[in-house]
Amino acid sequence: MHKSVAALAATLLSLLCALAHGQERLVEYVDPFIGTTNFGTTNPGARCPWGIMSVTPFNVMGSDSNTYDKDSRWWSTPYEWTNSFLTGFAHVNLSGVGCPDMSSLLLMATTGSLEPDYHKYGTAYSEERAEPGYYAVRLDRYGISAELTSTLRTGVSRFTFPAGESHLLLNLGEGLTNESGAFLRRKSATEIEGMKLLGNFCYDVPQAVYPIYFALRVSKAPKQTGWWKHQRPMTAEAEWDQHAGRYKVYTKYGREIAGDDIGAYFTYETSEEESIEVRLAVSFVSTENAWQNMEAETAKLSFAHLRERASSSWERELSRITVEGGTEEQRRVFYTALYHTMIQPSILQDVNGQYPTMESDSVGQTAHDRYTIFSLWDTYRNVHQLMTLAYPERQLDMVRSMIDMYREGGWLPRWELIGRETLTMEGDPAIPVIVDTWLKGLRGYDIETAYEAMVKSATLPSEANLLRSDNNDYLRLGYVPLRGKYDNSVSHALEYYVADHALSILADSLGQKKEAKRFYKQSLGYKNYFDPETKTLRPKLPDGSFLSPYDPELGKDFEPNPGFHEGCAWNYAFFVPHDIPGLVRLHGGRKAFVRHLQSVFDDGHYDPSNEPDIAYPYLFTYFSGEEWRTQHLVSELLAKHFHTSPDGIPGNDDTGTMSAWAVFSMMGLYPDVPGVPEYALTAPTFDRITIRLDPTWYGSDRLVIEGAPRDAKSYVKGIRFNGKSLKRHRISHEMLRQGGVLSYEY
Repeated sequence: MHKSVAALAATLLSLLCALAHGQERLVEYVDPFIGTTNFGTTNPGARCPWGIMSVTPFNVMGSDSNTYDKDSRWWSTPYEWTNSFLTGFAHVNLSGVGCPDMSSLLLMATTGSLEPDYHKYGTAYSEERAEPGYYAVRLDRYGISAELTSTLRTGVSRFTFPAGESHLLLNLGEGLTNESGAFLRRKSATEIEGMKLLGNFCYDVPQAVYPIYFALRVSKAPKQTGWWKHQRPMTAEAEWDQHAGRYKVYTKYGREIAGDDIGAYFTYETSEEESIEVRLAVSFVSTENAWQNMEAETAKLSFAHLRERASSSWERELSRITVEGGTEEQRRVFYTALYHTMIQPSILQDVNGQYPTMESDSVGQTAHDRYTIFSLWDTYRNVHQLMTLAYPERQLDMVRSMIDMYREGGWLPRWELIGRETLTMEGDPAIPVIVDTWLKGLRGYDIETAYEAMVKSATLPSEANLLRSDNNDYLRLGYVPLRGKYDNSVSHALEYYVADHALSILADSLGQKKEAKRFYKQSLGYKNYFDPETKTLRPKLPDGSFLSPYDPELGKDFEPNPGFHEGCAWNYAFFVPHDIPGLVRLHGGRKAFVRHLQSVFDDGHYDPSNEPDIAYPYLFTYFSGEEWRTQHLVSELLAKHFHTSPDGIPGNDDTGTMSAWAVFSMMGLYPDVPGVPEYALTAPTFDRITIRLDPTWYGSDRLVIEGAPRDAKSYVKGIRFNGKSLKRHRISHEMLRQGGVLSYEY
């Protein structure tokens, strides 16, 4: 089917679906280009909700006229809006992260003479389009139209060629991974399979590597096919044909090939507007499973059908939350943010239930969805709370996955990637996630085993502790002292305090009263860091004295600084979400606390692009008469930092964390204390928000939030839940479990 006919068919199918439902399609409000610059590190690729597969344009490799390259700067994304030279389409990509990995199995279409060198076969591009589950672009140099769609585990690409000699290239040498090594095997004239090694995310754990297996099928038999391999220069007596200088092209050898930089090509004689499809399925277990995934998910379905199925899956998930009112731009910001929260964690198991177990070479079998890509230092703050509220079935399987990781690998995850612990960032973030889920009433997992895992990391000494490497100091002194110039000691301890507070609540709920008191006492150790002079949390030395000299602004531009990770002392000054009353007392009372907190925003110390301080605007909800500050700040921050241009996210989206902040903030409630089942309240952006609740876990099938402010000067005067006035601008999850109407009055 020609491109124009296929596009028309898909469009008509979409319109018919929308008419059948009698409502506008929410996918039309999603703009996948939002967050693709300003270090947002999202990408516009085609994917399905929580699917491991994504197919996205890859434009962070350079040419003679574009000198950028993966390693010339810290590229952690396959696509950057401001770049202009495309070298393929990457399969399986991270979203919003700050370190490079994955984004491999690069597929490319070209015309003319065969050229395997990506420096030479890349091209400028135009006519980009993206929507949930679909991406399209024109490869200007070749006059080729490329279209991408996806299932959970299979990428489907359609290339429409001009007349003449044309090629499909699969490049296994380039990508964002820090590992190398791959192999290829031919199954038939139209099918190949293979493996590539990935891993070493953030360069923190060199052994955290894993294979990605793939199966590839083209829709048309080529006139010629073969391999290529990057080769060192050879002598003139070499008896093989040398193409493109550094690459050897194999035209007569068709058995297996392996190497660090290898690839496959399919050559065609195409007619004008001829389309050829490529289906590439992945597995992290075996090539056999990759073929099973492809057959189960795509069978003989057309590209148009698969595109519409992907779009419908997004429509179904987005419709869990519907909004009325607001501007069109606000709706676009909201639904794009919601879309970004449903990318990762991703489903890991194959269609037969197999998956790679945690920290081993074994293969496991699961009856539920096994999730991977747990960027928990980020997502424990709000993404999992959003899942619990609107997608509880997903959150349940995410918790089950974490507990299974403990059974298999001996530890709950911190930053897990395809069954490997990367140890990126710090803390013990799985604890508040699981505790929060438990306290909000979701059941169906082994909480006793989870508690065992939490106690293990909270109590074992440093030398035996994977997650708390400085636990000896922490348990002995109540804080982590500065023992190196840039050791992130304060950041480590502050994360432990949050985790221990959550653990104390869980221990109490399980009847472990003694342990509950112990962990609660540990969670108050933050007081060791409080500096009465600067009213910040100041690094301490092993002898108990404060670090001196000391500049609380050092680190505000992400430069290394003593005691803190990715931020300065001001960014961490109020990061004690579990004990705001105690922090208020240290400041000398309510007035001093409010004044100091407000100065964070007035003096430019608030960083909307990083996690430690993102809940700070909501701290004013603890003080009667000061709640207007939360409303003012949240409204201002949303307008300034979240918009519909490619730079519409204020920094790394961090697998949906910044987007989840926007989703909650626009709905008028925010889970500001990880592990505690309550929310701070502020004015919603929209006139009416309806969250479809799962009656299995909630007392109603919906929660309705009503009442956007009339104008920027209208502040909340009262809040009612099911007709009853709330005494504070805070509400418990237990109340929200009833369902009903949360209304704001001005």
